[in-house]
Amino acid sequence: MNLHAFYRKESVGDILLVRLFNEGTTVSYEKKDDLVILKDDEKVIGYNVLNASMHFDHLEEGKVKINEAFVERLNQYLSTYKEDSVSSDYNDHFVVGYITEVMMHPEAMNLHIAQVDLGDQEVQIVCGSRNLKEEKLAVVALPGAVMPDGTVIEASELMGVPSEGMLCSRKDLGLSDKTGLLYLDEDDYHEGDHYFEVMKG
Repeated sequence: MNLHAFYRKESVGDILLVRLFNEGTTVSYEKKDDLVILKDDEKVIGYNVLNASMHFDHLEEGKVKINEAFVERLNQYLSTYKEDSVSSDYNDHFVVGYITEVMMHPEAMNLHIAQVDLGDQEVQIVCGSRNLKEEKLAVVALPGAVMPDGTVIEASELMGVPSEGMLCSRKDLGLSDKTGLLYLDEDDYHEGDHYFEVMKG
């Protein structure tokens, strides 16, 4: 289970967004006090916790770091409503990658193909950003990553070319409204780093 959580008080309000699975086409909602349960048919795919700061201490703006303490507190809260406990492998699917090569997409003028070094592997990503450049460090959302809007990144093909993730902008990451790829300082980040862990120090 890829557990992801987001807290954006300034833009959304005092709500903790918890996502377990990608949203389907038949999402329904059930409210129990401050807990909103999201379901796809009968499968629970996530939770919204209203008045989150009353139930969770020290919530930071943005993507919440998933660790043992957070999962334990979340399960304590869910148990008060007799909801099943959740688990996570704590993997961070947002990693730092070094763009080694950029090529034109053979079938689309507005797309490029980037080869990205993640330290322990190299992935290919199809990207439409106008500021895509070689020899830059960027944030890569790997398959399984959940974006702030709830979208789950999947491996796919774009115009016949395989793509194994997404290169991210500040807007994609919920950090600001700036579009265009977010490039990182090589003094602070390295290939394979978990982006949010390094960013929050």
